[in-house]
Amino acid sequence: MLTEVTATRYITPLREGGSLPGLVEADDLGTYVLKFTGAGQGRRTLVAEVISGELARRLGLRVPRLAVLDLDPDIGRAEPDEEVQALLRASPGANLGMDYLPGSLGFDPLAYAVTPREAGRVVWFDALVNNVDRSWRNPNMLVWHGDLWLIDHGATLTWQHSWPAVGTAAARPYDASDHALAPCRPDLGAAAEELAPLVTAELLAEVVALVPDVWLAGDDEQADPAALRDRHAELLLARAAVVSGAITVGEPTPVRPPAPPGWLTAPAPRRAGEAR
Repeated sequence: MLTEVTATRYITPLREGGSLPGLVEADDLGTYVLKFTGAGQGRRTLVAEVISGELARRLGLRVPRLAVLDLDPDIGRAEPDEEVQALLRASPGANLGMDYLPGSLGFDPLAYAVTPREAGRVVWFDALVNNVDRSWRNPNMLVWHGDLWLIDHGATLTWQHSWPAVGTAAARPYDASDHALAPCRPDLGAAAEELAPLVTAELLAEVVALVPDVWLAGDDEQADPAALRDRHAELLLARAAVVSGAITVGEPTPVRPPAPPGWLTAPAPRRAGEAR
């Protein structure tokens, strides 16, 4: 089981993520990034956070400690933002807490060197869980005390959003061309040799057991949490056996600057008497 803690103080919203996570203090005296069950992405993103995050940890990658964080919406009653208040009201009870890493910096490839071995391990893992959100646009990695840490795995396990179409997910290709660590010459062969044997049925059963039943069921009261755990474990086990051959690293997508805002491209209004 994940550690269970209770939020005691809502500190501030974190506006860097689309789900508007918040920073809270808990009764274990820890500070956590709170990810809400009531966020627009739904509870399946929390399922992905737990399974992928705890699997990464067991494969030797650095991931902030996760906890089930019990929330009383009243702790944020002084927060003036109406959107935050709506999230709090929609998320009573068990939410996800991610250990806050004070003083950490967002990953910058120009400031932090990653070895081919470490890059290969991260890319191989991301391919395993089909992480579509660790690109150069949004690395979702932090540097803390000189080490690389992986965060934000809500966009992994994408197959859980369409179980009827899951048949080919185990062999689904993974294009790592835009991966944040692609320029680091990831050693994928060494990563596969090291990590693939570690992904066993026993390990996966241990990981999926950490997800609270209520998150697995989501909004479907008829869902069987045990069956969903088995499906996740079976798919990841099958994918671990073949994913090494499904990874491609090509040329990254060219940088396309955003279009200028309308006010900049619109013709300036003429003043009275000005020549046409």
